[in-house]
Amino acid sequence: MQQLCDDLGRVIPTGPNPGVIQGRSLPGKHSQAYLERQGLRESNARSYPRRIPMAIQEAKGIFVTDVDGNVYFDCLAGAGTLALGHNHPVVIEAMQQTLTGNYPLHTLDLTTPIKDRFVAELFASLPENFAKRAKIQFCGPTGADAVEAALKLVKTATGRRSILSFSGGYHGMSHGALSLTGNIAPKAAVTGLMADVHFLPYPYDYRCPFGVGGKTGQQIGSRYIEYLLEDPESGIVPPAGMILEVVQGEGGVIPAPDAWLQEMRRITSERDIPLIIDEIQTGWGRTGHLYAFERAGITPDVLLLSKAIGGSLPLSVVLYDEKLDLWKPGAHAGTFRGNQLAMAAGTATLNYIIENQLVHSVQVLGDRLKQNLRAIQGQHSCIGDVRGRGLMLGVEIINPNGGQTAYPELARRIQAACLERGLILELGGRFGTVVRFLPPLIITADQIDIISEIFAQAVQVAEQAFA
Repeated sequence: MQQLCDDLGRVIPTGPNPGVIQGRSLPGKHSQAYLERQGLRESNARSYPRRIPMAIQEAKGIFVTDVDGNVYFDCLAGAGTLALGHNHPVVIEAMQQTLTGNYPLHTLDLTTPIKDRFVAELFASLPENFAKRAKIQFCGPTGADAVEAALKLVKTATGRRSILSFSGGYHGMSHGALSLTGNIAPKAAVTGLMADVHFLPYPYDYRCPFGVGGKTGQQIGSRYIEYLLEDPESGIVPPAGMILEVVQGEGGVIPAPDAWLQEMRRITSERDIPLIIDEIQTGWGRTGHLYAFERAGITPDVLLLSKAIGGSLPLSVVLYDEKLDLWKPGAHAGTFRGNQLAMAAGTATLNYIIENQLVHSVQVLGDRLKQNLRAIQGQHSCIGDVRGRGLMLGVEIINPNGGQTAYPELARRIQAACLERGLILELGGRFGTVVRFLPPLIITADQIDIISEIFAQAVQVAEQAFA
């Protein structure tokens, strides 16, 4: 039997098939104790521990180890935050140098050599036609705060109030960001959300809102949006901005076609509507391009970044065209916008991605994972669709006896079966029926094949349980 080791050199238990971790009872005894205390003390709003019941003891690369000694492949990776996985050497070194060098750790928005270098490297990574006109605003530690800043920015610059967003979009849980988010559940109990948000159809080929799919569905959607903006009876006052994700993440890993993105850019440019691209999850190589919008050859007016840019630590920024820089000093602030450790770790992360050409390997490895998942799809009628870009992929689970009917119960069972076999995945999409793959960008081909095998076994076991 093939012997597999994690990045810490420990042997990973294997089942009868090489690389497939045997099922285990979860949570383990020691994890259960932590989870019970967490349940007593933490908010009812906690989410991940309900589906991933474990207490993590160690983490390195793509692997995490719980307090019971169980080793897992982590294909959640901090919801995409851990571009280089857990505790990558270059990230740890950057943090240690900052800590031992007597550098300031907290500076509000005062500048430092660490901050200056981060900004220089970030601007150098951007497409030249965007970078040469770009300004940057450091925000609070979360991506949602970058969204809030962008809203204030475009409203101030245009003097308008309405915002165009898209069904299926996810932009955060703060008040304005939640108003832009498609998911109804977290909004249902919150009254008085931001007014003048108008939701538009996003091109979701598998579940086309117009019932036709393909290029025809995309063209109908684009035409509808343009007509809406031209119609004096549409009920929508001239917008302050349009916000969208190039690949919807929480909405179900739905990639926007290049032609559709180009149409959104044309429509907004012709009407002087700032286009806000939310790359909080896709930025820095996740989709096989350093920035996901580059694939379509468009230039946004506003770019939102967080997650990967802090090298595993909290950091978020808004980058925008200088023509929008009309707000006054103090118009957006935040105590923790000067996180020096995050800037040092982020610079190290970006340099590693570029120097090691991870963007190219993400394309290759993402194609490998997608091919593996489509091979599994060919063997199981409960898999309706496999889609995504780079190492941001989704598998939509359906009722095999009900056409394209969503099957969230089966999706949850597949997720649980993966966890039992040592694979951490998350769900998303409509009804929580899309199994999402967000592994670190440093994943290897062998690891992809092992993960695929675990997933195949989990699908088979879950499908049999529901037969």
